Amino acid sequence: MTPLKWFYSHLRKHAKYIITGLIIIPPASALAVINPKVSGAIVDLVIKEKNVELLPKLILLLVVTTLFRSGIRFVMIMSMEKASQGMLFSLRDSVYKRLLLQDFNFYNKNRTGDLMSRQTGDMDAIRHFVAHVIYAVVESIFIFAFALIMMFTVNLKIALFMILVLPFTALTTYFQVKNIKPVFIKSRVMFSRLNAFAQENISGNRVVKAFAKEDFETEKFDLENENFRAVQLEGANIWAKYIPIFEFLSNILTLILMLPGAIMVINGQMTLGNMVTISGYLWMLTTPLRTAGWLINDIQRFLTSLEKIYSTISHEPDIKRPENAVVKKHLSGSVRFENVSYQAEDEDILNQVNFEIKAGQTVGIIGATGAGKSTMMNLLCRFYDTTEGNVYVDNINVKDMDLFSLRQNIGMAMQDVFLFSDTIEGNIAYGRPDCSFEEVEWAAKAANADLFIKMTTDGYDTIVGERGMGLSGGQKQRISLARALLTDPAIIILDDTTSAVDMETETRIQEELNKLQNKKTVFIIAHRISSIKDADIILVLNEGRVVEQGTHDELIRKRGYYYTVFSHQYGEFDRLKDSKDFKEYVKEKKRGAACYG
Repeated sequence: MTPLKWFYSHLRKHAKYIITGLIIIPPASALAVINPKVSGAIVDLVIKEKNVELLPKLILLLVVTTLFRSGIRFVMIMSMEKASQGMLFSLRDSVYKRLLLQDFNFYNKNRTGDLMSRQTGDMDAIRHFVAHVIYAVVESIFIFAFALIMMFTVNLKIALFMILVLPFTALTTYFQVKNIKPVFIKSRVMFSRLNAFAQENISGNRVVKAFAKEDFETEKFDLENENFRAVQLEGANIWAKYIPIFEFLSNILTLILMLPGAIMVINGQMTLGNMVTISGYLWMLTTPLRTAGWLINDIQRFLTSLEKIYSTISHEPDIKRPENAVVKKHLSGSVRFENVSYQAEDEDILNQVNFEIKAGQTVGIIGATGAGKSTMMNLLCRFYDTTEGNVYVDNINVKDMDLFSLRQNIGMAMQDVFLFSDTIEGNIAYGRPDCSFEEVEWAAKAANADLFIKMTTDGYDTIVGERGMGLSGGQKQRISLARALLTDPAIIILDDTTSAVDMETETRIQEELNKLQNKKTVFIIAHRISSIKDADIILVLNEGRVVEQGTHDELIRKRGYYYTVFSHQYGEFDRLKDSKDFKEYVKEKKRGAACYG
């Protein structure tokens, strides 16, 4: 499908308004020829021949024609406006839905600011084309044609002189279109870059301020802004070169009327009234010529914006819903990785990963940064597809499962916590917006978030800022965990979710997870041994491979990678736990606890 066919598929939904507007244009344009004709009649019949009794009738005809033409033009303009707004709604809705269907790879390669410019500036260029440019072009053609025809009925010689200008107009139009198109393409690219830059820096303003880089970012913005200005001026220079030519050609028509026309009136070859009539038609000829340059710019802007939008949404996602997809409303939660490898940008992320998890087990995943821990969970959720091997959930290949069915059975608290600009309750209930408040409160308590939520200004009705601004890292993590728990999934993935909470809070969260009814399969990605040491099975990743797996005690006895990490994190404790001071400290804590009890 071409961009224009795609555009037409949305426009035809509102064809009745477009057709209404286009049907009105010819009669509205035809009515425009009456006023010059009446003006000429007033000069010849009323002024010259003294037929004063005709004056009221001619004036009444002028008034009625003007009012009627204004009325039907109003209907035409409103019809085109309704078509443009309806088309814009349909187009924007279609593009947004298409963006939601795109996979992680798409968003890895496209910046948010670029995508936003498609939904704003580019969409507005398309709306403007439908609302104004279409009828302006068609109306200009009809008005020009009717005026030229009427000139032939008034005076053949003058009309022939006028036609001589048309080839020059067509040639000027051709060269303007040829030169302006590349500039508009470059302009849209620069606009997207500027928009993306501004969006990125506004979102990351805290980082900018933390490093006192305001001046540096201002200089970078000025450079992007200057590039956009330069390309806009380049387009303006082309416009400035051709618009005067159209103006010159329109003025040539006036000159043709004034010189030959005046001579013909003097010689008696044409009446003064005929010259007044032709002067009125001259306006109908010159106006389309004067607006031609502007309309060409608008048409090119429309075509460029349409191509930019279509190139974005025509990208086919790598992750698609399979035909005859397996739909399971409830999964038990068993997981199996079978010879799984994954590559991205020719880099090996995972290599021959094999493990099997039974439903209801808790799995700890540990490894160095970049070892492939999060990627492994992304493959489980089928955010990406494996390069080799297969991932099975309940003995069903995830590539054969319905995407929504799979992901609705997985509750994921992501490493990069994202909260919407909504109430705390709204954020927790995001996966189940129809749930009761009691269920939201239960999820918050399970995530050890209820206490701090009730201490906020409006409790669960507190509005959190964009991306959760106004909350600490630990608070955002606990809300994210509550959001995952509320969906009652078969599989829960905690991707470094407790990294920003203290050890005591982490312990409470783990205790609450163990109390969950219908025990879930839980994957805990962590860097702290304390987060995973009680897991049923621990997977140790190193450079994309599972180098060790087993329980905490089994891995300690192996004295491998896991033992090394454990020694680094607990080595100081092991050395001190048998000391006299430590034993006295433990006794003191016990006495204090007993007194408190």
